[in-house]
Amino acid sequence: MARFVRHILGLTSVLVVLTGFAPTASVATGPRAVSLELVLAIDASISVNDSEFNLQLRGIADAFRRREIIDLIKLQNKGVAVTLVQWSGWAQSHPKPPWRLLTDNASVLSFADEIERIERQSVGYLTGIGQAVDYSADLIETNAFDGRERKIDVSGDGRNNVGPEPAVARERALLQGITINGLAILTDDADLHGYYESEVVGGPAAFVISASTYDDFALAMAKKLTRELTILTAFKSGPRLGEN
Repeated sequence: MARFVRHILGLTSVLVVLTGFAPTASVATGPRAVSLELVLAIDASISVNDSEFNLQLRGIADAFRRREIIDLIKLQNKGVAVTLVQWSGWAQSHPKPPWRLLTDNASVLSFADEIERIERQSVGYLTGIGQAVDYSADLIETNAFDGRERKIDVSGDGRNNVGPEPAVARERALLQGITINGLAILTDDADLHGYYESEVVGGPAAFVISASTYDDFALAMAKKLTRELTILTAFKSGPRLGEN
């Protein structure tokens, strides 16, 4: 009930941001049903230099431009609501771009272009994965959508060293019906894949994909989105990039 009330209070302003027009239907209709709500939470901590940060953005944009990803989004009969958050010691207070609804070629390609133009925000130096999960879950709880599936993508190159433990934040998200998947970048920690498996990801069919370096990020992101957008994903943990 609390979530429904929050949706009603915020629905008008969010729809204006998303579409440029005020809604014509009554807000009493509640949140818009979608096939998937997805938060892309990317690492902006001190271990990520500007070149590596831009490789994350470019990798996400390139993944959404891939024909197979666009086709999978078009198969989601109610669309995919998605936003991006930068995190380190804490999360970006205003996600950019705000929530976007992806349904067709034009909306997906427009979102990809927005991602590539994002500027890095000052969100601290430490690595707060638990905080990123909590913040992303709150974004899902308070947006103007109601997803059949609700997922958080956490991408990063290090282990939590500030704020709530990821496993604790994970349990809170699971209670809200949110799945957490991971993309571990192994540049500084060869065992990060296992850490993400044990401490970060959780929920139905949750998995980890790993990239050996930031140069591999785009392909790893494409693999991860493919699995998340494929109905009835069967595996709990994904292979390391380059493995079968």
